[in-house]
Amino acid sequence: MTEKKPWHGVIVATALPFNDDLSVDFDAFGEHVAWLAENGCDGVAPNGSLGEYQNLSEAERAQVVKTAVDAAPEGFTVMAGVGAYGALQSAHWAEQAAEAGAQCVMLLPPNTYRANREQVKDHYATVGKVGLPIVGYNNPIDTKVDLVPDLIAEIHAAGNMVGVKEFSGDPRRIYEIKELAPDIDILIGTDDTVLEVGLAGAVGWVSGYPNAIPQSCIELYNLCTSGNAQDLVRAQDLVRAQEIYRDLHSLLRWDSKVEFVEAIKLSMDVLGRKGGACRPPRLPLPQAIADKIVADTKAAVAKGYGK
Repeated sequence: MTEKKPWHGVIVATALPFNDDLSVDFDAFGEHVAWLAENGCDGVAPNGSLGEYQNLSEAERAQVVKTAVDAAPEGFTVMAGVGAYGALQSAHWAEQAAEAGAQCVMLLPPNTYRANREQVKDHYATVGKVGLPIVGYNNPIDTKVDLVPDLIAEIHAAGNMVGVKEFSGDPRRIYEIKELAPDIDILIGTDDTVLEVGLAGAVGWVSGYPNAIPQSCIELYNLCTSGNAQDLVRAQDLVRAQEIYRDLHSLLRWDSKVEFVEAIKLSMDVLGRKGGACRPPRLPLPQAIADKIVADTKAAVAKGYGK
C-alpha cells in the first residue's frame, strides 16, 4: 500500500468568495476550508485557477494561503498554487507558501509564452530550490505549454516534481507517464476523468466540485481508487463508481469548460454555500448557460448527491 503523502487523496482546488464590492471575503474562505475538512476532504489547493489567482493582488494572494493554513486542522494539507509568468515569481510564491506553513506546492509551467523544454525544466528546478515538494500542473489548454510524459519524467528524475496534476483530459497519458517515471504520483486533474484516471492508478484528485458536493465526490474517488480490480469487493466498488459517475458526469464536466469557475460557484450557491460572483474579466453567465448549470446541479441533488 502506498504511503499517504500530503498531496494524496481529495485535494480541493478552492473557489474564492468575494464581498459585494469584490474584495476577498477571507472570513468566508477560512470557514469554507474548515467545512471541507469537516466533510472528509484531505486538503485544499488555494490560488489555483479556480481560486482566480491571476486577479489577486500580491497581498491578497499571500493572505489566501495564510487563511487556508490557519483554518486547516492538523493533518489537513494546504498545497498552495504558485503559478506565475516566470520562475522567479513562482519561487517567490513557493517561499511565501513555505513561510505560511503549506506542506507542498502546485506549479504550472511558466506561462509568459510557449516556453521550450529547457526553459520549462529550469522553471521547475528554480522553484525546486525552495525545498517544498512540487506537484506539477499540466494544463496545456490554458498555458500553451504541454508537459508531455517524457518531459514530466525528466523533471521528476531531476527531483523537481513528486507528482503531476494531469489536466490534458487524455487518460491514456497516465500509462506512458508511469512507464517513464514509475515512482511519480498521478493526481486526477479534471473532474470528468476521475473514473478513468482513478483506474489508471491515481493517488490523488485535485478537484473542483467538492467545493459544492464534497461527500459525494469523496465517495466517488474512493470507489475509483480502492485497490485490486480482480478482487470481488473491488468489482462491486467499480459497479457503484460507474453508477455515481454516470449520475454526476453532466455536472462534473463543467470543471473542464471555459466557464468552470462560474459554474462551480453557481453550483455552490444552489447548494447553500457561498460561491458568488467572480472578478473581471469573468462576468455573469449568459442565462441559458446558468440555467443548464442550475439544472445539472438540481439533478444531482435529486439523485441524492447534494452533500
